[in-house]
Amino acid sequence: MKRLIVLMMMAAFSTATLTACNTMAGAGKDVQKVGEKVTDKAQDCKDGKC
Repeated sequence: MKRLIVLMMMAAFSTATLTACNTMAGAGKDVQKVGEKVTDKAQDCKDGKC
């Protein structure tokens, strides 16, 4: 019984860890896209197209 509980806890922890990792990777990509848009807009303004 203890072994089953330990295995269930390990599975839950692994799932939570992997989900958090994917979430952070997605958030990083979103932030990167926003940064690219800001950079593009700043370049446009620098060129006088603002």
